[in-house]
Amino acid sequence: MQDKALPSPIESPLLAKGAGYAAQHGFFTRAGGVSEGIYRGLNVGLGSKDARGNVEENRARVARWFAAAPERLATVHQVHSPDVIVVDDSYDGARPQADALVSATPGIVLGVLAADCGPILFCDPQARVVGAAHAGWKGALYGVLENTIAAMEALGAKRENILASLGPSIGRENYEVGPEFVERFLAVDKAYERYFTPSQKAGHAMFDLPGLTTQRLSDAGVTAENLDICTYPDEDRFYSYRRTTHRQEPDYGRQISAIMIRA
Repeated sequence: MQDKALPSPIESPLLAKGAGYAAQHGFFTRAGGVSEGIYRGLNVGLGSKDARGNVEENRARVARWFAAAPERLATVHQVHSPDVIVVDDSYDGARPQADALVSATPGIVLGVLAADCGPILFCDPQARVVGAAHAGWKGALYGVLENTIAAMEALGAKRENILASLGPSIGRENYEVGPEFVERFLAVDKAYERYFTPSQKAGHAMFDLPGLTTQRLSDAGVTAENLDICTYPDEDRFYSYRRTTHRQEPDYGRQISAIMIRA
């Protein structure tokens, strides 16, 4: 049975104020979808085991929220990489392996999926260039944010004009990691120790992925914002890979965050 409610995305104050006339955006929640069971709501994950028809309807609803045709919703096959693709009028619906998209073409919706990882939406309202990136710990550590900014610059953006908003993602209070995880970060930069605090489990730590993400964005020279919304405890609004894992559920849905240059 279809949910008659419409998708109800969260809006970034930074993007709404600074880029509202140039771009439309939304950090979508579970609201307004047709999926059922463990996928209840607006599951847009083609890689999930949800019924394909439900996922396609949910994706179409996202596109319609932007007043765009379903085939104008561009996403990628996310693999926790630092790779970025450029999307233009030649977009044919393919989903290459990458974790970010950029575009200077009005009317194309750029979307990234997440279920705890960080979705980041970018806009240079003066150059009318947008981007969307999926940054889990690998992406944040190995350069997907910086690569997205560079790809936007190649389309005419200037980093001092770029606005970037980190949407709902897992917060420090719910992201426990082991010692080998911490060592991986410290091997890259000892200063990353600031993003780890001791957990109640001996030898483990709580990891501040949003803190790392927003710092990397700021260090790259863009204006960054963190919506500071944790996906893990808010089951009504968000899917969460870590919550699903702790419950030993067989699969999980994905929410989408998307942005489009207005025509």
